[in-house]
Amino acid sequence: MSEGKCIILSAPSGAGKTTLVKHLLAEDLKLSFSISASTRKPRGKEKHGVDYYFLSPEEFKQKVEEGHFVEWEEVYTDHCYGTLKSEVDRIWADEKHLIFDVDVVGGLNLKKYFGDKALAIFVMPPDMASLESRLRSRGTDSEDRILQRLEKAKTELITADQFDHIILNDDLEKAKKEVKNVVKAFLAQ
Repeated sequence: MSEGKCIILSAPSGAGKTTLVKHLLAEDLKLSFSISASTRKPRGKEKHGVDYYFLSPEEFKQKVEEGHFVEWEEVYTDHCYGTLKSEVDRIWADEKHLIFDVDVVGGLNLKKYFGDKALAIFVMPPDMASLESRLRSRGTDSEDRILQRLEKAKTELITADQFDHIILNDDLEKAKKEVKNVVKAFLAQ
């Protein structure tokens, strides 16, 4: 497999995309997690090269200027995220399919870049109150950051219909089953 397929899970922060990505990675689907690059500081137990490639703003900017990214964006002020071309090459060289856990703009950019090789899935939270509760229960963000994420979520929810598939995450077990079935069908094409 010189070039595999891409599975993109996007959602507002707190909708459950990371939980669903971890579920898919535990299944026997030949998926490998695409580690994003970011200028933000690690949260909790996050590790460089495992959860993200943590780069300084200067390193990130240099890689942008040198054309090392498939896509990138400044998600919040001074918080840039992107997909390195070397990460895509690493996974495809290992004969696996890429799985992305990215925000909505990143997901749409990846779908545009990879075209028919990509399945873009939007993970829909049940409602804004549930989203807020999930963000608060993490215990990793300041009040300002939570409010910023909730404000961003309002605009992200409007883009759901631009994705190939929408999964409502109001029942985690049901969402896990649905995402697995959708991904298996896409990979079998």
